[in-house]
Amino acid sequence: MMTTTAPRTLAPHPDRLFPADPATRTIARTVYEAVASAPIISPHGHVDAALIADDQPFADPASLLITPDHYVLRLLHANGVGLEALGRADLSGTGTVPPGRAIWRNLAEHWDDFLGTPVRYWFETELHDVFGLTEQPSAANADAQYDHIAGLLQQPQMRPRALFDAFGIEVLATTDAPDVDLAAHARLAADPGFRGRVVPTFRADAVFDPSRPDWRLVVASVGQAAGIDTGTHDGLLAALRARRQYFIEHGATATDTGVLDAGSTPLSPSERARIHAAALQGPAGVTAAEAVAYRHDMLFRWAEMSVDDGLVMQLHPGIIRNHHTPTADRFGPDTGHDLPAVGAFTEPLRPLLEAFGTAPGFHLVLFTVDETVFSREIGPLAGFYPAVYAGAPWWFIDTPAAIGRYRSAVTDSTSFTKTSGFIDDTRAYCSIPARHDMARRADAAYLASLVVTHQVSEEDAVRTAQRIVSDIPRATFKL
Repeated sequence: MMTTTAPRTLAPHPDRLFPADPATRTIARTVYEAVASAPIISPHGHVDAALIADDQPFADPASLLITPDHYVLRLLHANGVGLEALGRADLSGTGTVPPGRAIWRNLAEHWDDFLGTPVRYWFETELHDVFGLTEQPSAANADAQYDHIAGLLQQPQMRPRALFDAFGIEVLATTDAPDVDLAAHARLAADPGFRGRVVPTFRADAVFDPSRPDWRLVVASVGQAAGIDTGTHDGLLAALRARRQYFIEHGATATDTGVLDAGSTPLSPSERARIHAAALQGPAGVTAAEAVAYRHDMLFRWAEMSVDDGLVMQLHPGIIRNHHTPTADRFGPDTGHDLPAVGAFTEPLRPLLEAFGTAPGFHLVLFTVDETVFSREIGPLAGFYPAVYAGAPWWFIDTPAAIGRYRSAVTDSTSFTKTSGFIDDTRAYCSIPARHDMARRADAAYLASLVVTHQVSEEDAVRTAQRIVSDIPRATFKL
């Protein structure tokens, strides 16, 4: 006799992520309720400003919720779903992109592969709260849920600007290449009908590493955008300063830098000029050691520029990019196989911090995917240097449990004011409120634990939760 499995209810619990102890849970509820509906400040993300400026309906559920989100791609890939089946274009030109419905079926069939992960948490929250689903995805209901979401996406209230308002976003920072014209940002800023704030973030670390095969092209593009010859190292620095100013004029308050390590030893003017000239002859023109020395010097120069122009310097070293070369060759970057390396900050950043760590107005926000450095390095650095801020758990440690460990690790050294506020780091637009909700609940749970052990009062816990989502990120990122 054939049996059928009843649909499983999708109903996120109102006490999710709160402590099991009833007394602590009651306090966590109180703390969370004080910030549950607070505006979202998102100072570090990867949503394209053109998506909001153009305000076109989203194409389909898969291209909105699955294909652009490397958090989702990597787990599906790990469970046997090829990237070509998830909508990522095959750069060889031999593959075809499947229809959105087929991509959605892959997610539904592998729904339980996300159990216990923050991705499952985000998905459950956004599918329920944004799209009104009441059943967990499955092979049986995949087509019906796809049709339901696809129909909603054609409604005016589901267009990007309407969702911006519905999500309660106050500030959204994008991440932008150094040569872009920021036309979408300009359109939004000039549009009286758009009441939100979308600011660019200057991401220029592609010019830091002369061993990159595209380094010469990127350096040339920066020069072209700035109208300055980058054939010399002094010319490159001048062009970067000009482009930073251009970003500031379009609302930028920060830069974003991802490098393999946090080394910051400066070079003499003659040595960095020599390496620059050699690198312009091609990647073979510099040794591996020279490329590293150039990159370390560029990080020092980046801090020097931030001291001069006031842009907040975000730094996230410790990622090995494109770990699986065949996948990178076939599908390009940001396809789920950037992996963590061991982190270090105290010694690598010493040259930079000795020069600029007490400079008035300089803000250096340190992120890591190696959480062992929170208590050993980042917390103590932020607990001494006025310039240093402890960035929130990010990427691989953007999880409820890791948020609690982060608070325990850095609070002893630096309390709450020298932190960043939550960082959603997302390309998946509709997951933004779910991600911030997760952080607010996790922080409420941590603060409640301090209250029941009589380390802080309930009043202070509520006030601190409110600061974490408001004036702390505003102050850290100069918003």
